[in-house]
This record gives sequence, C-alpha cells and structure tokens, in this order.
Amino acid sequence: MTRSQHIPGLFSASALGALSLFLVTGCTTKNYVRSQTTPIIQQTNELDDATARNNRNIHDVDQRAQAGIAQAQNSANQANQQAQTANQAAGQAQQSAQDAVNRADSLASVVANLDSYQQVTAASVNFGFDKAELTRVDKQQLDQFAGQLQGVKGYILEVTGGTDSTGSAAYNYDLSQRRAQAVVQYLASKYNVPAHKFYLIGIGKDKEVATNSTAAGRAKNRRVDIQLLSNMTGQEPTAPAQTSSLRMPAESSNQ
Repeated sequence: MTRSQHIPGLFSASALGALSLFLVTGCTTKNYVRSQTTPIIQQTNELDDATARNNRNIHDVDQRAQAGIAQAQNSANQANQQAQTANQAAGQAQQSAQDAVNRADSLASVVANLDSYQQVTAASVNFGFDKAELTRVDKQQLDQFAGQLQGVKGYILEVTGGTDSTGSAAYNYDLSQRRAQAVVQYLASKYNVPAHKFYLIGIGKDKEVATNSTAAGRAKNRRVDIQLLSNMTGQEPTAPAQTSSLRMPAESSNQ
C-alpha cells in the first residue's frame, strides 16, 4: 500500500476525533451554561414570586385601609346624625313644655276670671303602661259622668291628662295629650258634646296626684281628670276650644 492510500484513512480518523472533541466540548459548554444559568433563573423566579406577594400584600393593606376609612366616615356621619336628632328632640321638648304652659294659661284665663263657674261633678280614668286607649271600665265611668250633662246650663268640660315620672318630658307631654284626647273623642262622638265645650290640656308628669316612688302611685298618675264646670246662667266662655293634639316623636318608653 502506498502512502497516498493511507491519507484518506488518516484524514477520516482525524475528522472523527475532531468531531468527537467538538461534541464533547459542546456538551461540556452547555452543561456549564446550564449550571450557571439555572440558579439565576431560580432567583429570578423567586424575585418574581416575592414581587407578586408584595403587590398582593400592598393591595390587601390598601383595601383594608380604604374600608377602615369608609367605616370611620360612616361612624362620624351616624354620630353627627344622632347629635342633630338629639338637638331636635331637645327643641321639641322645650316647645312642648311651652305649649302645655300656654294651654294651662288659656284654661285658667277662662275659668279663673269667671267667679260664677263652679264644679258640678268630676271623674277620673286611669290608663295602663304607655297606653292611651280607653278600656271597657274607662268607658263605663265616662258613661256615668256624661249622664250628668243633661240639663246643665253654660257648662264647660276641663279635661286634664297626666302621666307618671317615667320617660322624657317630651314623650310625657304627648302621651298625656293623647290620653286627654281619647276622653274628648269618646264623649264628643257618643254624647254629641260640641267641641267648644272642651278645654283640654296634657300636663305630662308636671303635676302628680300621688307619689311616683311606688307602683300604686305611678298608676294613679297615669290618668285623665274630667271636671264639669257650670256658671248656671247659660253663658259660655268665648275662648277657643283647646282640642288639638300635640304629636311628638316617641323618644323613650313611658307610662
């Protein structure tokens, strides 16, 4: 065999060796690159996860902060509304007290200035806890009272409602007025008593007829007193009838 016959074989072996070295070197390079980049990729992923968690936490904190602000604002609005309601109630209570005084003055001016007016008869009806409705027994008492109106000349009916000391002044004025109004409506509707005959006043808890320190005393104060007054001449007073009813907001449970 000549030398030229050995060259292709030698070339082939050299090429194969070079290719093998290239492949080995290439694999080694890839493994190296992979070993170097994998931690970086992992760290990058961890940073992305941490960033996402931080964003979620920030979002949650922001939502809680906004909810807290909204709740605080709502509480402030409610407190402001309650303060306004309390101020209105106080003003209404003061006005109710003044109305009651005016009504009492009006009634006194009619009766006190006419010496000829004398009491003919009187009656009282009592009411239950926080009630302004007449019971069957109450109506029987009023029926007996109304039977004495026949033949009386120049009479007026003084109707005074009262309460015990439980509850606010405003509520008691309203409740006593409603109790007196219930008596007026019953007598007017059943016995055709004209509206101008009535002089009605709700005095609330201002004038007690018994002590409010006992249950029995409080029960006596939950009443309406009716007086039949007459001047015996047929002349009737000219002051306007006091039959309108005060309506105040129910601020507390009362008797």
